[in-house]
Amino acid sequence: MAQAKAGDTVKVHYTGKLDDGTVFDSSVDREPLEFTIGSGNIIPGFEQAVVGMSLGESKTEIIPTDQAYGPHLDEMVVVVDRQQMPEEIDPQVGQQLQIQQQNGQVLPVVITDVSGASVTLDANHPLAGEDLTFDIRLVEIA
Repeated sequence: MAQAKAGDTVKVHYTGKLDDGTVFDSSVDREPLEFTIGSGNIIPGFEQAVVGMSLGESKTEIIPTDQAYGPHLDEMVVVVDRQQMPEEIDPQVGQQLQIQQQNGQVLPVVITDVSGASVTLDANHPLAGEDLTFDIRLVEIA
């Protein structure tokens, strides 16, 4: 039976969970995730987990932080003066924004704290610093 290998385009159904069992994403009620193994378009640990799987096979894989979204980096958190925020924005914890860096690159951030004088912005991926558990089922190899 064919096994998934580098260069194959595959489709998988997955459910991603945190250590406490909280589901953060799942493809079960939508189209399967399609990607080419080795293209670097998804986290490395997920790609590696699919390599060697046979069509129809299911498995559970724990992906450590360094093979997922990396560690939570303090230098990706910045506190800005509330006066620097655009007037049309009423900052709220959990709000997602995009800021333009000096080099023109757009960076997604999440507001993690708001006080009378300042707003804390976090540019880490929301899953940074987390070990992830994925239930994976290989549904197609092309």
